[in-house]
Amino acid sequence: MSSNLRFLPEPKTVAIVGCPFSGGQPKAGVDKGPIHLVEAGLVNQLEGLGWKVKFDGHHLFEDINAQDDPPIGILKNPRLVSRVTQSVANVVGDHIKNGELPVTLGGDHSLAMGTISGSLSHHPNTCVVWVDAHADINSIETTESGNIHGMPLSFLLGIGSSVPEFDWVKALLRTDSLVYIGLRDVDAGEKAILRQHNIKAFSMHEVDRYGIGKVVEMALDHVNPNRDRPIHLSFDVDALDPSVAPSTGTPVRGGLTFREGHYICEAIYETGLLVAMDLMEVNPSLADSVSVEQTVAVGCSLLRSALGETLL
Repeated sequence: MSSNLRFLPEPKTVAIVGCPFSGGQPKAGVDKGPIHLVEAGLVNQLEGLGWKVKFDGHHLFEDINAQDDPPIGILKNPRLVSRVTQSVANVVGDHIKNGELPVTLGGDHSLAMGTISGSLSHHPNTCVVWVDAHADINSIETTESGNIHGMPLSFLLGIGSSVPEFDWVKALLRTDSLVYIGLRDVDAGEKAILRQHNIKAFSMHEVDRYGIGKVVEMALDHVNPNRDRPIHLSFDVDALDPSVAPSTGTPVRGGLTFREGHYICEAIYETGLLVAMDLMEVNPSLADSVSVEQTVAVGCSLLRSALGETLL
């Protein structure tokens, strides 16, 4: 492996956290994403890179239910999402505490409320590189859909009104510790939040203007100028252009190319600062079998790049 991960002891161990969960959004099938990724041979692929891989099966959340889960205001499935994400936070936090690198397979992006909470519980100065077509920072006041997969960052940052069901989420993420890459579909309310809180975002416009290498460098200069803080990489496959990863719930044309997506992962690995990664929103029910296979293969490939695979 070409880079030593500074926050991980030897032997380097990755813990795969499969989260087949779809409660943060309305489209069925995203809960099947983790199962497809693992069945595509992800464990063997990571072992082939020299990692010790821990995978104890998927977290099916059978013991978590919220049959009586009416909306809170416009928020859909608030109790279920809260309980599941809190469970994920505990699992991710435990893996980090044990000296392992958790790779969380989603599932929808509401899960990042849990994964990032888990990182922050052990590394309070963690910075977040969020790769996505969407900002996922709607507050209770700005959300138009009530789908919580579009809101995790507002909870993590403490933006907007609080909801007792989510009191467990500590607003430990600072606005200057978050940077976006790949945005191209941002709600008006989210744009206002980004401006108001001076949150750094590199949209596809910047990727086109500067090239992905410069964008990643500028993103890291913003959140991690001395290259000494832990990095949590949260990657939504819809950041990629639908021609690259078609099997996802909210595709938006004009996204990252295959190489641009992989460059981000490679560059984060090369810092030696990665402590956790999410790969979210692979939805095998939303495309034909060829497109599903393509998206799953790309997902596995991104994870390998983030964990040390290089072209040469």
